[in-house]
Amino acid sequence: MKKVLLTEVNISEGRDAALVNRVAEAIRRFPGLRVLEVTSDADHNRTVLTYLGEPQHVLQATQALAATALELIDMSRHKGSHPRLGAVDVVPFVPVRGMGVAEAVEVARAFGRFMGSRGVPVYYYEEAALHPGRTLLPEIRRGEYEGLSEKLKDPQWLPDEGPATFNAKSGAVVTGVRFPLVAFNVNLRTRDLAVAQRIARAVRHSSGGYRHVRALGLALEAEGMVQVSMNLTNYTLTPIPRVFETVCAEAARDGVSVAGTELVGPVPLAALEEIVRHYLQAHKFSMSQVVETALLDSGPGDPEPCPA
Repeated sequence: MKKVLLTEVNISEGRDAALVNRVAEAIRRFPGLRVLEVTSDADHNRTVLTYLGEPQHVLQATQALAATALELIDMSRHKGSHPRLGAVDVVPFVPVRGMGVAEAVEVARAFGRFMGSRGVPVYYYEEAALHPGRTLLPEIRRGEYEGLSEKLKDPQWLPDEGPATFNAKSGAVVTGVRFPLVAFNVNLRTRDLAVAQRIARAVRHSSGGYRHVRALGLALEAEGMVQVSMNLTNYTLTPIPRVFETVCAEAARDGVSVAGTELVGPVPLAALEEIVRHYLQAHKFSMSQVVETALLDSGPGDPEPCPA
């Protein structure tokens, strides 16, 4: 069975289309890779590049992508609404088929060593974490790029790879292995950022919300709206409809309506199953009923996705 590894590389550039295209071209020249999506957001000033393939091809392509991004992006001039630590900000690897978590961690560590050799401080997170306090991305990214110089002076935040010195141009990178999360954003018809921030606090786990939700309130200046930007880190335990209905109810408290939603990057079929069950009240629905599912070559013996 062919091994398949997916990665979603987040770089800190979402406004310069020519620059993003040059970064994307670094992976398109690798045969055997399938580029699923390149998604840029000008307000976030961030691009997510999602692709999959055999593990070593994914590793080589990611190294080429990162080298190009490090060359082109200058973090000392970066401004955007999304939290970030570096030019190549976060690189999660997700085992999709024919491989387990341990093998994916080997790929993440190899990528981390590559970035360290380029003079970039590296932190491992989730399944690749080397320290208990560095499992969660928000904890590692706390203080963001602007606080990184002081953070690196703290013995508790010495990087896992690379120099413990501030790289003003490139910042730092976070890499690891994780469960396939769902990046889900809800846009609200108001310019009042406090509304989005209050709702984010209501739904995210760190402030008393749902166990598997991370959330931020962000301004979408170009659209004249605000956004509740979320990562659902385990959609099986905290499904999309539950979170969406909560955001709608909280927005209604302020007399605010939902303008629309966004699913950023690929979404597992299983994450959509609960949407059909909930909104169509088809409680016995299964993705095995979808005709196209029969075309997927996911034979017996495939590994379970890595744990949350």
